[in-house]
Amino acid sequence: MKMDKKTPSVVCKEVQDISNILWGPSLKIDVFRRWAQGFHFSNEEPTALLQCEGGPCAVLAPVQAFIIKTLLETDSLEDWRKAGSEKCNKLLVKAVCDILSQVKEEVDTKFQLFELCNAEDNDDPDMSCENTPSQSNLTNGSMNDDSKDDLRLIESSISLRQNLSADKFHSQLRVITVDNIAAVEAFYNERISMLQNTYGVLLLLYSVICSKGIEQISEEMSDPSESLIDIIHGYGNQSLINLMLTGRAVGHVWDHEQDVGGLKLRGLIKQNEVGFLALFEHLRYCEVGSFFKNPKHPVWVVGSETHLTVLFSWEKSLVSPETAGEVARRVFKRFDPDGNNFIQSSSLQDVLHELNLVSETEYVEIMRRKLDPEGLGIILLSAFMDEFYSDEKRTTPDVFTLFHYNGLPHSCPDGRVVYQEGSAVLLESDVQCVFESNQIQTVLQTKWRNIEVNWKSGGSPSLN
Repeated sequence: MKMDKKTPSVVCKEVQDISNILWGPSLKIDVFRRWAQGFHFSNEEPTALLQCEGGPCAVLAPVQAFIIKTLLETDSLEDWRKAGSEKCNKLLVKAVCDILSQVKEEVDTKFQLFELCNAEDNDDPDMSCENTPSQSNLTNGSMNDDSKDDLRLIESSISLRQNLSADKFHSQLRVITVDNIAAVEAFYNERISMLQNTYGVLLLLYSVICSKGIEQISEEMSDPSESLIDIIHGYGNQSLINLMLTGRAVGHVWDHEQDVGGLKLRGLIKQNEVGFLALFEHLRYCEVGSFFKNPKHPVWVVGSETHLTVLFSWEKSLVSPETAGEVARRVFKRFDPDGNNFIQSSSLQDVLHELNLVSETEYVEIMRRKLDPEGLGIILLSAFMDEFYSDEKRTTPDVFTLFHYNGLPHSCPDGRVVYQEGSAVLLESDVQCVFESNQIQTVLQTKWRNIEVNWKSGGSPSLN
């Protein structure tokens, strides 16, 4: 594998540029330390990643989503939860490669990968990859052999990070240039401990940003002056989440561009490999488009106010292309912003035109009288669908199984990071039952309007 190393002066300039766009002008040490963690798998669920503290879910959740994507592609329903450590490591490297491959538009292009200098290359061996604490060190050294509790592992990891220095980390970074994604895979397979050690998440994040290019990221962002990580709370913004999920650092989750007050605001340009659902859509703060709601694989990162989790299913028909009726419901909803299941009759022509149906004035007047016979000035969704899409059959099954992942042990029942299993049912009624206290239910209803889920644990999984 051919690898090129950059001179220290070039690396220093690139690191400074990455630090500015990632952390902003002033890097808070407590935020940096929260992000300084490796990729550790749960002792309770072999393929589920652990998260130590709030913040790095903007990297961990997308990596988890791509791990699950590969599981759905390669494993069977009978043995997918029985992966050994070697297989888990391969899944991690494959997820990292999937994420990095998306940031490059050309197939055979060079990637810039960060690593820490080896002990023999510097005067401070404590900063080398070999000496940063790994999951195996935490399990075997900091804890009793008979105790592999995820909470204790994380507590040990947090205590070991109290003296970490961002300046020291940055001074020890080295950039390796590799020619293609096959070389990227070989690079990480040879350095799997680097991903597991204290700076694993940050080394991947810096590699993604450097491989993408600072200028390209700034050009794609809605507000290039805003750092990718919130300087106060340490959460990744939507541009960073989109960069990890799609390879593009756009700031919105809708399809294509939208004109808002004369500004062209960019969203996704194509159907994504994995999806995204947002609690904020239920609150009407954003609109998640079809490219995220209907990804190529039934895996969705789920965004709450403060955290990212992952939802997935083995039922592949959940992400089949939208039917004409599903498109019609989505378009109808745009003219029904309050979710009342009706539109003003004056909007009928615009809806018909948007759906490429007959929209001449004479025909619209006939349909308006038919769909609003009492002259109330409104047209019900049910009447509209019965008139134009009465013969369409639903492609989504009525019953299916969902799984939910949350990497924070304190947010999981009994502190156990495992996939929470739920039995989902799609009801026939168009009447939506909203439970404001059940966040996961309200998020699911942004994709499946009439869904109900019975979780095996007896309670709804936490999104926070």
